[in-house]
Amino acid sequence: MEYVIYILYALVIFLVVKRFMSVKGIKNISTAELKTELQDKNKQFVDVRTPVEFQRNKIKEFKNIPLHTIAKSATDQLARDKEVVVICQSGMRSQKAAKVLKKLGFTNVTNVKGGMSAWVKHDTKIKK
Repeated sequence: MEYVIYILYALVIFLVVKRFMSVKGIKNISTAELKTELQDKNKQFVDVRTPVEFQRNKIKEFKNIPLHTIAKSATDQLARDKEVVVICQSGMRSQKAAKVLKKLGFTNVTNVKGGMSAWVKHDTKIKK
């Protein structure tokens, strides 16, 4: 019985660690790095928050494609051969969106760590 408990603990720890590890092929950048990336016109910037969240505060270079529509909308609105930089409020939804984009065949996907929460702390270039 004691072994079962250890196995369950190990499984829980593995699942928690796996949840927060980056996915192969998805780059993670800080908000400081994002500031430089915004100058690159060859990149596509996607905010996966809800439309209400997006309207409250946004970075002007980003277009809003909510997470719940990314699988349907991405192929119509984004070019697969260009890098896609995704952001959300905290970095969790954008990580999910990045995984979806990889599955759809987007080869160059970047997630912004900390999302808009980190951006607000780092910069004031927010359009309201």
